[in-house]
Amino acid sequence: MKQTGSTERMTTTEMNTSTYFNYYDTEPCYAENELNPTIMVAIFYLVFALGLLGNSTILWMLLKIMRIKTMTDVCLLNLAISDLITVFSLPSWALYNKGHLSEANAMCKLMVGTYQLGFYSSILFVTLMSIDRYLAIVHAVASLGARTLRYAVIASSVIWTISFCAALPGALFHNMIKDTENNTQCDWDIKDGSVKNWKLFLNFSQNTLGLFISLPVTIYCYIRILLVLRRTKNSKRGRAIKLIFAIVIVFVIFWVPYNVAVLLKSLQDLEVGDSCENSQHVQTALSVTEIIALAHCCINPVIYAFVGEKFRKCLAREFSKWLLCLKIYKPASMHSKTSENETSNTPI
Repeated sequence: MKQTGSTERMTTTEMNTSTYFNYYDTEPCYAENELNPTIMVAIFYLVFALGLLGNSTILWMLLKIMRIKTMTDVCLLNLAISDLITVFSLPSWALYNKGHLSEANAMCKLMVGTYQLGFYSSILFVTLMSIDRYLAIVHAVASLGARTLRYAVIASSVIWTISFCAALPGALFHNMIKDTENNTQCDWDIKDGSVKNWKLFLNFSQNTLGLFISLPVTIYCYIRILLVLRRTKNSKRGRAIKLIFAIVIVFVIFWVPYNVAVLLKSLQDLEVGDSCENSQHVQTALSVTEIIALAHCCINPVIYAFVGEKFRKCLAREFSKWLLCLKIYKPASMHSKTSENETSNTPI
């Protein structure tokens, strides 16, 4: 799969070797493809299925059952939409990794654009949810005027605008490119210095967002929330503290390694510690950490929605209604069949 922050990627044929090119050098660097394409395709489809189920359930609950009433609801809605954008791009990436889209130039642009749009918007909405919870708990009274639906819609519009602008260059400058071994890959179409500069700029902007903005803001918000919760005497305090630790740990595990790998790749593109061996290690790290980061599509619904008491109660109530309808329908059907049998056996 194409790394959003990487310049070069593994070829998508089922070969044992891949070729990496240093655009500042004319010598190709040959590296073993350590990730099995079949396993990667299986992971893509698994994440697609789980992410589609979880995020579709959130959308259904928010739009049809609970309605959009608070800033938290708006954040949950947009986070689910963001994850679904990433989820819907995964089948295309699976086909691409099996070598079925080698000539689909438009599909290459679409895959990269949707994937990066989902990446940027997801991490920004996670950060917005952290800020929302911080305001709701640490500044409960003072933040009432700031946590309205109007401001939630404005904040969401700003995030989508930023995400679209950040994802657009990647989509524009990616094409299906053939290397010296005639293998086709969806990669940056670097023909002049401007595209190379865009690539480096976007890599560093991704690091700035993930490592230097979202991570510190998220950690700060939840540390302040923890300090407030420790002073309260609430029966659910322990559970809330565990949930906060889970949110921070999940954020660190799923996002930080990938952003560190992207940072190393960016430094490598600037010829800082650039060598064939380093290229191999960094490329492997990018592939592994990106697969880990993909799982956020499945984890976000669990962490931010299903764990919430209000959401779980509504979901349980709807499933109870559904099960009740099944129970009523079943005896009714059986009674109908019994009546038919009795009628057919009744002498005239």
